[in-house]
Amino acid sequence: MFIDKARITIRSGKGGDGSVSFRREPFVPEGGPDGGDGGRGGDVIFMADSNLRTLMDFRYKKKYAAGDGQDGMKSKKFGKAGEDIIVKVPPGTVVTDEKTGRVMKDLVDTGDSFVAVKGGRGGRGNVRFKNSVRQAPNFAEAGGMAAERTVLLELKLIADVGLVGFPSVGKSTLLSVCTRAKPKIAEYHFTTIQPNLGVVEAFDTSFVMADIAGIIEGAHRGAGMGFEFLKHIERTRVIIHVVDAAGSEGRDPTEDFEKINDELSRYSEVLAAKPQIVCANKTDLISESDPGFMKLKKHAESKGIKVISVSAATGKGVDELIAETAEMLAGAEEDRPLKVESTFDFSTMERVENSPDYRNVSVTLSPDSGIFFLEGKQLTKIFNSTNFNDIGSLRYLYKYIEKSGAVDKMKELGLREGDTVSIDGFEFEYSDEF
Repeated sequence: MFIDKARITIRSGKGGDGSVSFRREPFVPEGGPDGGDGGRGGDVIFMADSNLRTLMDFRYKKKYAAGDGQDGMKSKKFGKAGEDIIVKVPPGTVVTDEKTGRVMKDLVDTGDSFVAVKGGRGGRGNVRFKNSVRQAPNFAEAGGMAAERTVLLELKLIADVGLVGFPSVGKSTLLSVCTRAKPKIAEYHFTTIQPNLGVVEAFDTSFVMADIAGIIEGAHRGAGMGFEFLKHIERTRVIIHVVDAAGSEGRDPTEDFEKINDELSRYSEVLAAKPQIVCANKTDLISESDPGFMKLKKHAESKGIKVISVSAATGKGVDELIAETAEMLAGAEEDRPLKVESTFDFSTMERVENSPDYRNVSVTLSPDSGIFFLEGKQLTKIFNSTNFNDIGSLRYLYKYIEKSGAVDKMKELGLREGDTVSIDGFEFEYSDEF
């Protein structure tokens, strides 16, 4: 089964908490604090792997999480960093942030990678808070928060040659005789409901050919299989336009040729400008002087497009088509496949502690209860690090709230001595004594 879209949730690792520890060695008076720092949380990394061909794995596993950092230890020992997790995807996968709708990275080449979410920093141990005034800090810092993001994965096949054309013109048959691929072939429209790939051996070289499912009028607007398969042609370097030269379904070959090219240009001007060969298929059913075939040949060649008479069913003209395609590929520009530019603002993807709103403390006064609610990411981290049995730790928390401007905001809203302040579900009485 070919899977070319997936939606998954990724989560980085939480940073380990700093340790609260004091030296307890004999003959070492007033040993002092020796709590070590916590380890950083693991990152989630996406990487393109040539061993993968579809997004099938993501159909069954939807959540990926990196390892949490280990807590700090005594004797100033650092906690172990959380393990990064590498999420492998096929080359040609576009990763998009669901919340913003912005492209994070287009992983075109094998080995391309990027960090999608970063783990939290490790919390500082109590030895870090020792100073000339605070000789024995009885508190440490909590580890940084984990980050979570939902991303959309979309695979755009990377092939050298793309076969395009109306349904039932013989694209699958042509792929089967040019390569060792064994696509489903039947006498009805849209036999091919997923792209098929095959490798063509041509003299001393080879190239990848993709059979793109039949395109119909309105495909650029999503009609038929529209967007589902037009996107797969974007990466190709040469297009083989397969046309039913015999008009076996009552259509005019020249009109078919024009309609498909119109759909390509409406979808993407870049796509329409790609080098093209017309494969006039099913010529075993007509003579070389057939009016419909001659009209198609004259019309296409007037646009500078070569027409090759082929019968995929009998093998006639296939070798000539392969040779012409190989020659065209050799002369085609060796640019990288059309790449989707990243529009994601990676400055917002730093570790949670570096995000612009991390240090902000919001103040809300409940009109019903008269309680002041304080919220903030760094506030939560410091609050979780507070030792409520230690006056120094409590003072550190209060000083942070004061420096953030939250106390002034509460006073503007009418804060008085004895009023209730709530942080993360815990309630306290406000006092100016701190």
